Amino acid sequence: MIVLAFVLAAVTATVSPPEPKVGDLITIVFPAPVTIEKSPSFEVVEQVGNRVIVRTFQPEPFTVNDVVVPVKSVLAPDDALAPAPLAPPLEVPYPRAPFLAIALAAFAALATWLAVWWRAKHVARPAIVAPSLTAEERFRNAVSALRRDEHPRRWAALADETRAFLAATRQLGSELTTHELVPQLAARDAVVEDILRHGDYEKFAPGGRPAADFEEVAEKALGLAEIRG
Repeated sequence: MIVLAFVLAAVTATVSPPEPKVGDLITIVFPAPVTIEKSPSFEVVEQVGNRVIVRTFQPEPFTVNDVVVPVKSVLAPDDALAPAPLAPPLEVPYPRAPFLAIALAAFAALATWLAVWWRAKHVARPAIVAPSLTAEERFRNAVSALRRDEHPRRWAALADETRAFLAATRQLGSELTTHELVPQLAARDAVVEDILRHGDYEKFAPGGRPAADFEEVAEKALGLAEIRG
């Protein structure tokens, strides 16, 4: 009975693929659950009930529970087992793109810096316009400067500033001589006559220097900038 069971197993078991090659997964389906013993000829990959999956790397038939499994070699019968020639490795081109990107970035940075530098050097800066002064403010500033500084011809300079102030505020031309200008002055402008005559004396008298007190006359001259008319 035992021999008959083995014969029936061998007859009714199916092998898939029918002509396996070295390394293939081979499925054997028995008519009933079986116990597979370990063997150096094959490897049991999986077993579920009567279904067994095995594999072998030996190019020769092997037996699984009396089922003979033929195995075909993947090599030709006359293969000399010589290694196949290897193709030379492909030459990898030198990566130039990163260096090109770095060079372009450096060039852009340099161009930006040069543009900023050129603009700072050549673009005209907006001129700072000083607020315009009135005739009175200019006259007071000029008189105050003459009082502070040791001008070599302070009387002549004071006379010139006074003539410019009268021309700007009272339409008395600065080209008028002292003799022509004095009759056109008001009685309250007596200090103007003193300034003009002391200035003429300093300008035209050889080595002339008026004996009057400059500070006193200059203080009175500042009052002209407060009188209009």
